[in-house]
Amino acid sequence: MSKSSTTFERRKRLLALLYENPGIRVPKIAQRLEVSEGTVRNDLNALATDGQLERVRGGGTLTEDYPAYSAAFAKRLRIQQSAKQRIARWAAELVDNGDTIALDASTTVYRMAPFLQDRRNLTVVTNGIEIGRKLAQNPSNTIMLLGGVLRPDGTPVSDLVSASFLKDLHIKTAFVSCAGFTPEAGFTERDMREAQLKTGMLAVANSVVALVDSSKFGKTSLVPFARTDQVAHLFTDSDLSPAWLKRLQQTCLVLTICDENSVSDFTPCAQEIRHYRIGFANLGENMPFPVDVRRSVERAAQAAGNIDLVVADNQLSRETALKVADRFAAQKLDLVIEYQIDERAGSQIMNKFRQAGIPVIAVDIPMVGATYFGVDHYRAGHMAGVALGRWIKSKWQGRFDQLIVLEEPRAGALPAARIQGQLDGLVSVIEHLPADKRLNLNSGNTSEVSEAAMLEALRHLPSARRIAVICFNDDAAIGALTAARRLQREEDVVIVGQGADRRVRDELRRPASRIIGSTAYEPERYGEKLIPLALKILHGEPVPPAVYSEHTFVPAAPEAVELQPAGTAAAVSAGYV
Repeated sequence: MSKSSTTFERRKRLLALLYENPGIRVPKIAQRLEVSEGTVRNDLNALATDGQLERVRGGGTLTEDYPAYSAAFAKRLRIQQSAKQRIARWAAELVDNGDTIALDASTTVYRMAPFLQDRRNLTVVTNGIEIGRKLAQNPSNTIMLLGGVLRPDGTPVSDLVSASFLKDLHIKTAFVSCAGFTPEAGFTERDMREAQLKTGMLAVANSVVALVDSSKFGKTSLVPFARTDQVAHLFTDSDLSPAWLKRLQQTCLVLTICDENSVSDFTPCAQEIRHYRIGFANLGENMPFPVDVRRSVERAAQAAGNIDLVVADNQLSRETALKVADRFAAQKLDLVIEYQIDERAGSQIMNKFRQAGIPVIAVDIPMVGATYFGVDHYRAGHMAGVALGRWIKSKWQGRFDQLIVLEEPRAGALPAARIQGQLDGLVSVIEHLPADKRLNLNSGNTSEVSEAAMLEALRHLPSARRIAVICFNDDAAIGALTAARRLQREEDVVIVGQGADRRVRDELRRPASRIIGSTAYEPERYGEKLIPLALKILHGEPVPPAVYSEHTFVPAAPEAVELQPAGTAAAVSAGYV
């Protein structure tokens, strides 16, 4: 087979994978196709250029296979494509599992669909056929299509029956776009029936979010459907001119400006209170734990009312973290919250901020000269080690064939204390840990790297039937479990995690899970402490050198899924004795 034919067939298989497995990510695609991740990314980019898919973070989503896709809609999808994608990606962060949301039929709101694929139990009210079909692919969602008519070009609009139906609904958040926007005229549409429908959505929504690319600013269409003060949050792209930003700061809109690799939030109300610009450099956007940390920081910043937040993604990369630090230093921010993985980069990052005169809070990975916030690493690890030891003593009579340690060398000595804490907690129960039964592996801080390392280890331990696994974080725990399942050796392992993130809590609810528990750090509450700590520093108030998050151990026992107070018998031993 020629090289071109091989490429053609591989891309056909890739499209089939995306059709059969919406949301499948690059590492899994590479595994299924037996090619490198770089090859997959090149194929995704080529297919996106050809218009056969839309490139999204970590993978792609199909743009064809839909009979309902009208030519007019497909044409509008390509207008301001990059800007709409960036806006939709960040607006989707406002949607949580179980929400009831209203979505209009705009192409900008449609682009939210790929970013909602991991949400469950959504109730979606929409007049958009395309987005309704996309979100209906998740069987846990309930999709309510508003009745109405189709224009000759296939674009849906809704009639007065739909508006009457809306009156009886209760919507948490309505997401809408528009044909034009000015602060004076508000949000406007070309079609009167479309405007009436959006007015109906606003009337029954607790909160209204507008997704408006910068090309629509300064334009006024035929029919207004919302005043500026009726919209709580406006998302736009980074091509918005500084003059428009200044005008919007005279309104009470929460404004989010979406760039390719970062996002800036502005809270322009209460002008008499001093506003601060705070940067948050997040660990990575492909893992639940740092995503939950970032969401909590955004919520707390908005609640404070006087913080403009600039968010960037360190991508688990030392080099990227240094580039982000350069950007933040150049922006002359008032303070930076730094969450990065590589201890070696800490001194360089701190030097950049010190020269710029910017105070720093370091999250979970300490940096000399920064105020530390986050995990009490040793204590968090020790709780999990004790729980693992009790399980081994109860289920395996205190004996095991192999202990596998999934660590993260880049994080440095202090985070390594969570591994040492697990080892010490384990030994405190089973009393002896033979050196020849311990195997240390690099978790890479991701489930994919952990899975690969665990697969290789299990293949070299074909006769081991009692394998205990301690982990640097929950990504490592998920990777270890996935590897054991792939080799049909799930019953051979017992695993404890660190973090108790969303995925692990779901796993802990599964009967007879081999992840028997995880120490919870409560990332969804980090912002509640980080933002007040930042404001204290900015106000010149004294703060301690280290502020620790609370820890609890969440066991897999069905009756103990909810967090138990640290140190109680239920927290460390439920389900094991």
